[in-house]
Amino acid sequence: MGIRESVSHARSEVRRWLGGHHPCVDDAVLAASELVTNALRHSAARPYDFISLTVTTTEDMVYVEVRDPGSAFSGPHIRQEPEAEDGRGLLIVREISQDWGTREHGRGLGRTVWCAIRAVPSSLDSSAPEPVSGSAGGRGSG
Repeated sequence: MGIRESVSHARSEVRRWLGGHHPCVDDAVLAASELVTNALRHSAARPYDFISLTVTTTEDMVYVEVRDPGSAFSGPHIRQEPEAEDGRGLLIVREISQDWGTREHGRGLGRTVWCAIRAVPSSLDSSAPEPVSGSAGGRGSG
């Protein structure tokens, strides 16, 4: 159903937005996959609610943000059970990121979970920061 398609769509869009030769494309794809999966599993999102994925690049960083409806029951956290067989998404995000966190937008307005991934600057690319964004999952997705 929508969950698998949304996560797969997020991965392919991040790869397309950054380009296959970007120095941290694999980490950004992995982070987007984990954050979208968490948004679909742990937020109050219904099957066709809007989940937004934004990827912004600078010369030395890639920022991945996922906004979802949030949850009244809990916030994003890293599982502390070393033997757990699932629930390691934010642990993975923490390990591949320079930093990560959450922003609550207020009651009923959702939350954003984000991470910043260090990119190895290419000596050939000295362009200005280039934001790329779109949406994955939810309303309007195929």
